[in-house]
Amino acid sequence: MYAIIQAAGWPIWLIIAASVATVTIIIERLLSLRKSQVLPTGLLAKVVQEYRSQGVNAEMLNKLAANSPLGRVLASGLRNVKSSREIMKESIEETGSAVAHDLNRYLSTLGTLAAVTPLLGLFGTVIGMIEIFGSQAPTGGGNPAALAHGISIALYNTAFGIIVAVPALMFYRYFASRVDDFVVEMEQQAIKLVEVVHGERHH
Repeated sequence: MYAIIQAAGWPIWLIIAASVATVTIIIERLLSLRKSQVLPTGLLAKVVQEYRSQGVNAEMLNKLAANSPLGRVLASGLRNVKSSREIMKESIEETGSAVAHDLNRYLSTLGTLAAVTPLLGLFGTVIGMIEIFGSQAPTGGGNPAALAHGISIALYNTAFGIIVAVPALMFYRYFASRVDDFVVEMEQQAIKLVEVVHGERHH
Protein backbone atom coordinates (compact mmCIF):
# COMPACT_ATOMS: atom_id res chain seq x y z
CA MET A 1 0.00 0.00 0.00
CA TYR A 2 2.84 2.38 0.86
CA ALA A 3 4.38 1.65 -2.55
CA ILE A 4 1.11 2.70 -4.23
CA ILE A 5 1.01 5.93 -2.18
CA GLN A 6 4.63 6.63 -3.16
CA ALA A 7 3.83 5.97 -6.82
CA ALA A 8 0.77 8.25 -6.63
CA GLY A 9 2.84 11.20 -5.41
CA TRP A 10 1.97 13.96 -2.96
CA PRO A 11 -1.52 14.79 -4.39
CA ILE A 12 -2.78 11.43 -3.06
CA TRP A 13 -2.49 12.73 0.53
CA LEU A 14 -5.34 15.17 -0.14
CA ILE A 15 -7.54 12.27 -1.25
CA ILE A 16 -6.46 10.17 1.76
CA ALA A 17 -7.44 13.04 4.09
CA ALA A 18 -10.82 13.26 2.31
CA SER A 19 -11.29 9.48 2.62
CA VAL A 20 -10.59 9.55 6.38
CA ALA A 21 -13.16 12.34 6.82
CA THR A 22 -15.66 10.43 4.66
CA VAL A 23 -15.31 7.16 6.61
CA THR A 24 -15.55 9.01 9.95
CA ILE A 25 -18.79 10.77 8.93
CA ILE A 26 -20.32 7.56 7.52
CA ILE A 27 -19.62 5.60 10.74
CA GLU A 28 -20.90 8.44 12.95
CA ARG A 29 -24.12 8.83 10.94
CA LEU A 30 -24.71 5.05 10.77
CA LEU A 31 -24.63 4.99 14.57
CA SER A 32 -26.66 8.19 15.05
CA LEU A 33 -29.35 7.50 12.45
CA ARG A 34 -30.47 4.12 13.76
CA LYS A 35 -34.25 3.93 14.00
CA SER A 36 -34.07 2.74 17.62
CA GLN A 37 -32.12 5.92 18.45
CA VAL A 38 -34.34 8.37 16.55
CA LEU A 39 -37.82 6.79 16.72
CA PRO A 40 -37.96 4.34 19.64
CA THR A 41 -40.75 1.79 19.16
CA GLY A 42 -43.80 2.33 21.34
CA LEU A 43 -42.67 5.72 22.68
CA LEU A 44 -45.86 7.55 21.64
CA ALA A 45 -48.11 4.93 23.30
CA LYS A 46 -46.01 5.11 26.47
CA VAL A 47 -46.18 8.93 26.51
CA VAL A 48 -49.98 8.94 26.01
CA GLN A 49 -50.40 6.37 28.79
CA GLU A 50 -48.19 8.38 31.17
CA TYR A 51 -49.98 11.62 30.27
CA ARG A 52 -53.38 10.10 31.01
CA SER A 53 -52.31 8.56 34.31
CA GLN A 54 -50.08 11.32 35.72
CA GLY A 55 -50.55 14.38 33.54
CA VAL A 56 -47.55 16.54 32.64
CA ASN A 57 -44.71 17.46 34.99
CA ALA A 58 -41.20 18.91 34.52
CA GLU A 59 -39.42 15.65 35.36
CA MET A 60 -41.46 13.70 32.80
CA LEU A 61 -40.85 16.35 30.10
CA ASN A 62 -37.09 16.51 30.73
CA LYS A 63 -36.78 12.72 30.68
CA LEU A 64 -38.82 12.52 27.46
CA ALA A 65 -36.80 15.28 25.73
CA ALA A 66 -33.54 13.48 26.59
CA ASN A 67 -34.89 10.14 25.34
CA SER A 68 -34.53 10.66 21.57
CA PRO A 69 -35.24 13.13 18.74
CA LEU A 70 -38.87 11.91 18.70
CA GLY A 71 -38.97 12.43 22.46
CA ARG A 72 -37.85 16.04 21.99
CA VAL A 73 -40.67 16.67 19.51
CA LEU A 74 -43.34 15.05 21.72
CA ALA A 75 -42.06 16.88 24.83
CA SER A 76 -42.31 20.24 23.05
CA GLY A 77 -45.97 19.50 22.30
CA LEU A 78 -46.74 18.44 25.88
CA ARG A 79 -45.12 21.64 27.25
CA ASN A 80 -47.99 23.50 25.58
CA VAL A 81 -50.65 20.93 26.41
CA LYS A 82 -52.91 23.53 28.06
CA SER A 83 -52.70 25.82 25.03
CA SER A 84 -54.78 25.60 21.88
CA ARG A 85 -54.31 22.93 19.25
CA GLU A 86 -52.64 25.49 16.93
CA ILE A 87 -50.07 26.63 19.51
CA MET A 88 -49.26 23.02 20.36
CA LYS A 89 -48.72 22.25 16.67
CA GLU A 90 -46.56 25.37 16.19
CA SER A 91 -44.36 24.34 19.11
CA ILE A 92 -43.98 20.84 17.65
CA GLU A 93 -43.11 22.26 14.21
CA GLU A 94 -40.42 24.55 15.67
CA THR A 95 -38.79 21.69 17.57
CA GLY A 96 -39.22 19.43 14.55
CA SER A 97 -37.20 21.88 12.43
CA ALA A 98 -34.38 21.90 15.01
CA VAL A 99 -34.45 18.09 15.23
CA ALA A 100 -34.36 17.76 11.41
CA HIS A 101 -31.34 20.11 11.36
CA ASP A 102 -29.57 17.89 13.92
CA LEU A 103 -30.38 14.73 11.96
CA ASN A 104 -28.86 16.33 8.84
CA ARG A 105 -25.61 17.12 10.68
CA TYR A 106 -22.47 16.43 8.61
CA LEU A 107 -24.52 15.43 5.55
CA SER A 108 -23.63 18.60 3.65
CA THR A 109 -19.95 17.88 4.43
CA LEU A 110 -20.37 14.33 3.12
CA GLY A 111 -22.02 15.66 -0.05
CA THR A 112 -19.16 18.14 -0.48
CA LEU A 113 -16.59 15.36 -0.10
CA ALA A 114 -18.45 13.29 -2.72
CA ALA A 115 -18.23 16.24 -5.13
CA VAL A 116 -14.66 17.31 -4.30
CA THR A 117 -12.78 13.99 -4.31
CA PRO A 118 -13.10 13.41 -8.09
CA LEU A 119 -11.74 16.96 -8.54
CA LEU A 120 -8.81 16.10 -6.25
CA GLY A 121 -8.25 13.03 -8.44
CA LEU A 122 -8.33 15.28 -11.50
CA PHE A 123 -5.87 17.63 -9.81
CA GLY A 124 -3.52 14.66 -9.27
CA THR A 125 -3.95 13.73 -12.93
CA VAL A 126 -2.94 17.25 -13.98
CA ILE A 127 0.13 17.08 -11.71
CA GLY A 128 1.01 13.74 -13.31
CA MET A 129 0.65 15.22 -16.81
CA ILE A 130 2.90 18.14 -15.83
CA GLU A 131 5.52 15.64 -14.66
CA ILE A 132 5.22 13.73 -17.93
CA PHE A 133 5.72 16.86 -20.04
CA GLY A 134 8.47 18.04 -17.73
CA SER A 135 10.35 14.78 -18.27
CA GLN A 136 10.45 15.26 -22.05
CA ALA A 137 13.72 16.81 -23.14
CA PRO A 138 13.54 19.42 -25.93
CA THR A 139 15.71 17.21 -28.12
CA GLY A 140 13.14 14.43 -27.96
CA GLY A 141 15.00 12.16 -25.53
CA GLY A 142 12.58 11.48 -22.68
CA ASN A 143 13.33 10.14 -19.20
CA PRO A 144 11.50 6.76 -18.98
CA ALA A 145 11.53 6.71 -15.14
CA ALA A 146 10.08 10.23 -14.90
CA LEU A 147 7.55 9.37 -17.60
CA ALA A 148 6.44 6.24 -15.70
CA HIS A 149 6.21 8.25 -12.45
CA GLY A 150 4.04 10.90 -14.12
CA ILE A 151 1.69 8.22 -15.51
CA SER A 152 1.47 6.59 -12.04
CA ILE A 153 0.52 9.90 -10.43
CA ALA A 154 -2.13 10.56 -13.08
CA LEU A 155 -3.78 7.13 -12.96
CA TYR A 156 -3.61 6.43 -9.22
CA ASN A 157 -5.06 9.83 -8.28
CA THR A 158 -7.92 9.48 -10.76
CA ALA A 159 -8.73 5.99 -9.45
CA PHE A 160 -8.51 6.91 -5.77
CA GLY A 161 -10.64 10.02 -6.29
CA ILE A 162 -13.42 7.88 -7.80
CA ILE A 163 -13.04 5.16 -5.15
CA VAL A 164 -13.68 7.71 -2.37
CA ALA A 165 -16.39 9.68 -4.22
CA VAL A 166 -18.68 6.72 -5.08
CA PRO A 167 -19.38 5.47 -1.51
CA ALA A 168 -19.50 9.08 -0.23
CA LEU A 169 -22.25 9.91 -2.74
CA MET A 170 -24.14 6.65 -2.10
CA PHE A 171 -24.15 7.16 1.69
CA TYR A 172 -25.03 10.85 1.31
CA ARG A 173 -28.15 9.94 -0.69
CA TYR A 174 -28.99 7.07 1.70
CA PHE A 175 -28.69 9.24 4.83
CA ALA A 176 -30.64 12.14 3.26
CA SER A 177 -33.49 9.77 2.34
CA ARG A 178 -33.41 8.19 5.82
CA VAL A 179 -33.63 11.59 7.52
CA ASP A 180 -36.61 12.55 5.31
CA ASP A 181 -38.39 9.31 6.32
CA PHE A 182 -37.69 9.95 10.00
CA VAL A 183 -38.98 13.52 9.83
CA VAL A 184 -42.24 12.43 8.13
CA GLU A 185 -42.80 9.69 10.74
CA MET A 186 -42.06 12.11 13.60
CA GLU A 187 -44.60 14.58 12.19
CA GLN A 188 -47.23 11.83 11.97
CA GLN A 189 -46.64 10.70 15.56
CA ALA A 190 -46.66 14.30 16.82
CA ILE A 191 -50.01 14.96 15.08
CA LYS A 192 -51.41 11.80 16.71
CA LEU A 193 -50.32 13.15 20.11
CA VAL A 194 -52.04 16.50 19.46
CA GLU A 195 -55.25 14.75 18.43
CA VAL A 196 -55.18 12.42 21.45
CA VAL A 197 -54.53 15.30 23.87
CA HIS A 198 -57.35 17.40 22.41
CA GLY A 199 -59.76 14.48 22.52
CA GLU A 200 -60.08 14.04 18.76
CA ARG A 201 -58.55 10.59 18.69
CA HIS A 202 -58.33 7.57 20.97
CA HIS A 203 -54.90 5.94 21.05
